[in-house]
Amino acid sequence: MKKLFIFAGEASGDLHGSQILNTLKPTLPHLEIKGVGGPRMLAAGMPSELPIEIFQVMGFKDVLCALPRLLKAFYTVLNTILTWNPDTVLLIDHPGFNLRLAKKLRKKGFKGKICQYICPTIWAWKKERKHLMEENLDLLLTILPFEPLLFNQKKLPTYYVGNPLIHEKEHHTPQPLCIPKDKKLISLFPGSRKKELERNLPTQLDCALQLQQHHKDLLFALSLGHKEALDYADKLIDKHYKKLRPYLFYTDRTYDLMHTTYAAIATSGTVTLELALHSVPTVITYKLPQLDALIAKYIFKINLPYYSLVNILAQKTLFAEHIGTHLCKDTLFTSLSPLIEHKELYNQCQKELIKIKHLLGDKKAHTEVAHHLCTSL
Repeated sequence: MKKLFIFAGEASGDLHGSQILNTLKPTLPHLEIKGVGGPRMLAAGMPSELPIEIFQVMGFKDVLCALPRLLKAFYTVLNTILTWNPDTVLLIDHPGFNLRLAKKLRKKGFKGKICQYICPTIWAWKKERKHLMEENLDLLLTILPFEPLLFNQKKLPTYYVGNPLIHEKEHHTPQPLCIPKDKKLISLFPGSRKKELERNLPTQLDCALQLQQHHKDLLFALSLGHKEALDYADKLIDKHYKKLRPYLFYTDRTYDLMHTTYAAIATSGTVTLELALHSVPTVITYKLPQLDALIAKYIFKINLPYYSLVNILAQKTLFAEHIGTHLCKDTLFTSLSPLIEHKELYNQCQKELIKIKHLLGDKKAHTEVAHHLCTSL
């Protein structure tokens, strides 16, 4: 009987893991599976060795405070794998943890295959991870089509398996929103983390207010990830933006909102690629404190021609980027207003976004991952 261990340390990994498990079941009904995952992977039939919440830590300060707990969890996962000795270990995303785990497994003499699904962003920073991966991994499965070109295929077989967002969009049936159809809807996607919200949402709302003053046919909506974000936005709007009266939606309506919206302002992240797949012209924000900007530039040496996935894939500016310490409403307004005023500019952007869809292709990522696992087991 073949044995597979899967590690997913965050909610997105739990979703990917559950899809992979559900695809593997019919093909390998007798496959024995252990791992770490969340509620979706549990529902797919995999018992979790540890609660996924242990690994969900963001930011330097939070990681430092949680370090004793994380170290204990790390060695629990390591020793479970070494004791159980699976044929293959599948590590999903979460590169800080996963690459250390792969290195330690090899050092301890683990002979099974180690596969990483979703490549760390070595094209942006921490380029030294490339050598770590080539030394310790047997297989790398990527969700961006240019990533296999970054690796020596003789040292580390690397395959593009498609982007999971393609599957998510294709399997979503848009539900109507109760919004007047004779208006243009501009949606704001300020991010889900507290600091992202605090740094980006006020400027996005300032821009929305300025747009409202110049374009009377606009309506506005906010996509918010959780109750705390909704409470923060509610108080902010009540205090400073009552005239705006935006619609508020949780992220379970994100794709419905994207299906309806005319244009968007979005904090840099995966959401920008989702907007591209919905053909929504977008302006991107990401405000950084001065110290964070200096650390990114001089310590991590991050200096890219483009920062959003959409522009990186296109190798040109499709979505205007306003990233750094000098984010302000006027620069956002200058970028977004022409898309509202000039239909030919808007249409040209949408045509370019169709090319992004073609570039990503139509592979079903979880099916491709399952196929590679079947081959390796």
